[in-house]
Amino acid sequence: MKRNDLSRSPVAFDQNTTLVAVIELSQKSWLIAGLAAGLAREPLKKQSADEETLLKLLHRWRDEAIKAGGTIKRIVVAFEAGRDGFWLARWLQAHEIEAYVIHPTSVPVSRDHRRPKSDRLDTALLMRAVLGWLRGEPKHCSMVAIPTLAQEDAKRPSREHEHLVGQRTSIVCRMKATMARHGIRNFKLRLAKAAEQIKQLRTPEGGTLPLNTLAELRRDVGRLQLVGDQIKQIEKQRLQRLRQAPQEGPHPMMRLLAKVMSIGIETADMLVNEVLSRNLRDERAVGRYGGMTGSPDESGSKRREKGLAKAGNARVRRGMIQLAWRWLMFQKESELAKWFANRTAGAGRDVRKKMIVALARKLLIALWRYVTTGEVPAGAKLRPAT
Repeated sequence: MKRNDLSRSPVAFDQNTTLVAVIELSQKSWLIAGLAAGLAREPLKKQSADEETLLKLLHRWRDEAIKAGGTIKRIVVAFEAGRDGFWLARWLQAHEIEAYVIHPTSVPVSRDHRRPKSDRLDTALLMRAVLGWLRGEPKHCSMVAIPTLAQEDAKRPSREHEHLVGQRTSIVCRMKATMARHGIRNFKLRLAKAAEQIKQLRTPEGGTLPLNTLAELRRDVGRLQLVGDQIKQIEKQRLQRLRQAPQEGPHPMMRLLAKVMSIGIETADMLVNEVLSRNLRDERAVGRYGGMTGSPDESGSKRREKGLAKAGNARVRRGMIQLAWRWLMFQKESELAKWFANRTAGAGRDVRKKMIVALARKLLIALWRYVTTGEVPAGAKLRPAT
């Protein structure tokens, strides 16, 4: 079995002594299906979305199986990853219940044109997939690594930063569009005194802006300044944490990654907390998690490529493609940049756009090697030690 392989169970499965339960989660109710030796039926129960009620139900099914003559030494609960995250798995583990989170896209489904779907059918499908996974049979389903609360919390600053930057871009675009409708161009919206200067704006006819438009722009400037202040606050707090605890948690990886030219603290924070600090088993798993693997469509003599699978982490994919373009600017003497130049020599723009994805995948794997084994990407320039 490969290192950190979640495609099959690492523990031997004895169905005669195990209570298996799968949960179909929703916002208001949960549907729980069970399977245990000793029970003449396969219990199915719909309940409110409450963890205490779930624990009582599992214990009741266990007691019923024991009363019927069975022996229950192990309770396994599995559910698909979704909106609720991983809190339920951590809570069950804290109450001595073996919990797993299923990767939703790893469960095979029917290919019928109009496939019937209901929570009852979904629980039966999940039960078959989980039983095969527990028996150690490949290709039934894959489990997701359950992060700790600290690992999940470490992702929040980078994700909030990305969200706020998107909001800032949206506000700026909306304000530019509002001004363009009145013939005003080239106004610098990010100036410290933008709110005061908006009052002095004049249309091409020499008149002032209409009252409602001016009030809208003032409110947008206030939002823009608030978002900008929050972005600066996140960046300042990140640097403070790095200085105060340079050896804590993922900070050593971030500092190591930030030594590479073209990689800043924001990119290092995102890469470390989203992918590089995960216990991925090999290089192929790293590239697949980044969502930068192809999706070929082959049947008989037909061969075509449908593009990126996009099955991994979208933040990592976007960040690595941006980083790949920066890598070509700041790391021109590196082996990866030379490889890209040789493969795209004389090629058009479309070829370069396709090949940048291949460069991003190679670069992600090279950075994974760098932070795990210390192997610097060939020819890469590092910043001087500070």
